[in-house]
Amino acid sequence: MSGAPSRSRIGFASHLGFGASGIGTLYRDVTETQAADVLASAYNGGLRYFDTAPLYGHGLSELRLGRFLRTIDRQTVTVSTKVGRYMVPPYGETVDYGLWASPLRLKPVFDYSYSGTMRSLEQSANRLGIADFDLVYIHDVDRFTHGDGYERRFNEAIEGCYRALDDLRKGGHIKAIGVGVNESDVATRFIRACSLDAVMMAGRYTLLDRDAEADLLPEAAKQGVKIVVAGVFNSGILATGTASAAATYDYGKAPPDVIERVKRIEDVCKRHDIPLQAAAIQFPFRNPIVSAAVLGMSNVERIAQNLAWAEMNISEAFWADLEDAV
Repeated sequence: MSGAPSRSRIGFASHLGFGASGIGTLYRDVTETQAADVLASAYNGGLRYFDTAPLYGHGLSELRLGRFLRTIDRQTVTVSTKVGRYMVPPYGETVDYGLWASPLRLKPVFDYSYSGTMRSLEQSANRLGIADFDLVYIHDVDRFTHGDGYERRFNEAIEGCYRALDDLRKGGHIKAIGVGVNESDVATRFIRACSLDAVMMAGRYTLLDRDAEADLLPEAAKQGVKIVVAGVFNSGILATGTASAAATYDYGKAPPDVIERVKRIEDVCKRHDIPLQAAAIQFPFRNPIVSAAVLGMSNVERIAQNLAWAEMNISEAFWADLEDAV
């Protein structure tokens, strides 16, 4: 179905992207004022790629990003959202809000069908206040999310989500189609099954996890698909370091072998006087196939710090020592 290598239809207005999960109250509450301030700071700092999803705060992230987009020139930014879930009133049903501290009190419904995709995107358009999406990702079609239901969901996404988005792309209503998943072999399978423009790879191309090098990155280069990396801190440990008792890896407690590997990385960073976070942000860009990295940010101070880490000069000697250590 994919045929000859495709030319990606998406360009990113900045290589560093703003991940809007934080303003959806991931882990902690964020007020309306705080969300507005962090979005303005990101834009003023030079970030021009903004990524969100219906899941983030159960619609709250898209609402907040939409308010901000109406204060700037829409043509100056790249905006992406995701499909695969839409929101409904729970009508008295108990809802597990998971990692979201203060989301909208709505219930997410998985639906990768054609009609479900259109419904999801229509809701996103209403929350964001835009109809011209630059990039729409098919979200969370992987084993991490669906377990034994993965195979069924994958087939549903190909026949439903992809077909709906392809029709919209052909009609000029969206510019590009991607997938956003947690497993590199799943992303590779999508690339081979349909004509994608981009893949958002979460946590599988980082200082700690390079699974994507084995399959996804070579296949993406072959097919002309752009790579966006997310989860460069592997959900926490590469941001907090091993000294923190709250260090997490892939949204859970960091196992001993991961902690030991991070300690070795920290030792190299200390010898070269390079912050661990700077190395984590810059590592993916050492591969030219990586077009953008999306960082979740929910306070103004983190915007400035991430920008400084992204621009810090890191020598080739550091990277060589790091390869020897890990």
